[in-house]
Amino acid sequence: MKLFGTDGIRGTANEFPITPEIALRAGKAITAVLRGSDPNRRRVIIGKDTRISGYMLETALTSGLVSTGMDVLLVGPLPTPAVAHLTKSMGCAAGIMLTASHNPYEDNGLKIFGADGYKLSDELEEKIENFILGETQQESPTPPAQIGKATRIEDARGRYIEFAKNTADNISLHGLKIVIDCGNGAAYYVAPLIFRELGAEVITMATQPDGININADCGALYPEAAGELVKKHGADLGVSFDGDADRAIFTDADGNTVSGDRIIALCALSLKQRGQLRGNSIAVTVMTNLGLHGAMEKAGISVLTTGVGDRQVIECLRAHDHSFGGENSGHLIFADHATTGDGILSALQVLRVMKESGRSLQSLAECMDEYPQQLESFKVPSRPALESLTDFQQLLKEADRALGKHGRHLIRYSGTENKARVLVEHPDQETVSHWCERLSAALLQSISASISH
Repeated sequence: MKLFGTDGIRGTANEFPITPEIALRAGKAITAVLRGSDPNRRRVIIGKDTRISGYMLETALTSGLVSTGMDVLLVGPLPTPAVAHLTKSMGCAAGIMLTASHNPYEDNGLKIFGADGYKLSDELEEKIENFILGETQQESPTPPAQIGKATRIEDARGRYIEFAKNTADNISLHGLKIVIDCGNGAAYYVAPLIFRELGAEVITMATQPDGININADCGALYPEAAGELVKKHGADLGVSFDGDADRAIFTDADGNTVSGDRIIALCALSLKQRGQLRGNSIAVTVMTNLGLHGAMEKAGISVLTTGVGDRQVIECLRAHDHSFGGENSGHLIFADHATTGDGILSALQVLRVMKESGRSLQSLAECMDEYPQQLESFKVPSRPALESLTDFQQLLKEADRALGKHGRHLIRYSGTENKARVLVEHPDQETVSHWCERLSAALLQSISASISH
């Protein structure tokens, strides 16, 4: 597809495809593809993070939707999972989140949810894209009497706050001190409230968004910032959200970042202990550390592996009717509660495990041994098929022999940015560093050579 990537439409604000013109056409296209015959489903929710370009896109998107007969419910800055939840609970035909997640403020994008609160299938995204690009004929203009309305929903925050607390049975967090880094993003208002209402002592950072400071040296990409505050204030842990708060990264009481795989492992073990790990299985991606597989095997939990992206994990959980999965990047899917990754919900579940077990995050995270792993991410001038890079393929075979059965490499292009990612994993750190650096340099060189030819 030309517009949709692995997580909606994304790009630089005010440049194709993140322009008011495309947003207006997207509104019309969403109506054409997702409008149902039920008049109660002729509503669409629009949420956003705190990027300055959100105002521009929100207005254009709203115009496209109301011009085609849809009523628009504006909820303002709210986490992506809140928009997904409200889409379903308020009986809407669709939900739209304006966000570029962890990207800098210059970027923005559209994440679209169906009436069931799940991200759209590839087929539906392709239909919407065809309407946007004019490859499918737009419907006749909507008569004036049938033009929709736009309404601001004042209690959207409160609805989500109560939903989030209920997913953890309103567990008391009294006695816990937590650092919350909201990344100057979508969680800046609701996250501190939720944890305070449950009784935790909350120290906040990055809760003063100004339109351009989202993800700027804070949030999920910079968990060490929360780690420093954890040490300074003697807190029990830190939680760092990305721009749209659909994922969270944790730091322990010593200020050390806890990998997403360790969080997945401790949550899986807790769910099994409570009898809530449906299918006695979890879903993870190919990026998951081999140590997690070993820990799950030891605990008698099977592991299903998917491609990269939380949507792939969600689709796997739905297909097998399982209840839990996630990514090392911090996306955790508690399928009995949510239809997408939810950083706040994830933090509540981790805090619940700590509270009920009486153990620290450091102690709980020791449930798995982590293989040394290195991930390099770098910009590339183009994205030729990896199979076409003959010299690079030969080097990969050499790497396979060197890493053996206890190691691996994973080479792929980013689904949302013009970048390549090289992952190497092995019990020996020197081996990991050597091959990660060598493969990264060789890949960039091979891509550059392919262009000159």
